[in-house]
Amino acid sequence: MLAKQLSIFLENKSGRLTEVTDVLGEAGVNLSAMSIADNSDFGILRCIVSDPDKAYQVLKAAHFAVKITDVIGFICPNTSGSLAKVLKMLSDAGVFIEYMYSFANGDVAHVVIRPTDLESCERILAEKKVDLMAASDLYKL
Repeated sequence: MLAKQLSIFLENKSGRLTEVTDVLGEAGVNLSAMSIADNSDFGILRCIVSDPDKAYQVLKAAHFAVKITDVIGFICPNTSGSLAKVLKMLSDAGVFIEYMYSFANGDVAHVVIRPTDLESCERILAEKKVDLMAASDLYKL
C-alpha cells in the first residue's frame, strides 16, 4: 500500500528546519515520521505527514523546494532479526531499497522504505504476509 512522503530540500543553515515545522504547524499538518540526510550545502528532510497534499501546497507557497514521492510502510515485530528477515525477502527477490527510516513503539517497529520498484516490492511483501500499512494509518501515527 503506497503512501505519500514529502521530500523538502533545505539549505544547511540554522532555523530552516524550524521554518518548515512552523509552516506545517500553522497549517494544522502533523508530522508522523521524518528523516534528515545532509551534506555540506543542503539537506533533504523526508517526512510522513497527516495531510501530504495540504503540506505540499503550504510549503510551496512558503517557497520551499518540495516534492511528493511514493513510499511503502510496513510493520514488523520489534525484536532482534525481524527487520533483517523482511529485508532478506526483498533482496532475494532483487528489490533494491534507495532509503529507509523506521521507529519502534513498544512491540512493533514501523518502517518506511523507498524501493526502486514499488510495484514488485509491494507484491512481494504482500505475498510474504508482511503487515503493510495503509497510507491513512501511516499518516496518523
